[in-house]
Amino acid sequence: MATTYTWAVNTLGRKLSNGAVLSVHWSCYATDGTYSDSCYGEQALDQPEDDSELTPYADLTSEWAINAVKAKLNSEDSTNSVASIEAALDARITEQKTPTYGTGVPWS
Repeated sequence: MATTYTWAVNTLGRKLSNGAVLSVHWSCYATDGTYSDSCYGEQALDQPEDDSELTPYADLTSEWAINAVKAKLNSEDSTNSVASIEAALDARITEQKTPTYGTGVPWS
């Protein structure tokens, strides 16, 4: 089964004076129906030069925040990308399916 990814917003960091979102704390959940894994991060967002370009804080949606995070992650100045994050989750799910390492001790 193909892996599905669900991006979610945990919280927003914002400037109280104008409601500008400065950062998004996000999570990405991956599942193939049997195995799952997740990761999280914080992404700083660029700010418009003019406050009139801001969407009012009360009008923001989860979709807006996820799109802003993905756009920033896929930008040239990012060390991560949406594809690299999802690939890392794929690798962790593959490790769950067919483990290549273990933990423990050989004695009881």
